[in-house]
Amino acid sequence: MKTTTNDRVVLVNLRGVKSRSDVAFDLKITPQMLGAIERGDRTPSLRLAKKIADYYGTTVDEIFFNHLGHASCL
Repeated sequence: MKTTTNDRVVLVNLRGVKSRSDVAFDLKITPQMLGAIERGDRTPSLRLAKKIADYYGTTVDEIFFNHLGHASCL
């Protein structure tokens, strides 16, 4: 699950005005890890991706996969 620029925009928009530190604390990960996921430098485990989606009240698909379908699923 390679993160793209679109994913970064989605994650940053979902975070809104909350600080990276606050969200990371709530997710029980480091701010550095959250930043790396937002930048696309790290790919979260399925468990963490689900935790992030649940935190923001959305789905893993909405955050990490584009609406046209993921290349590995085509």
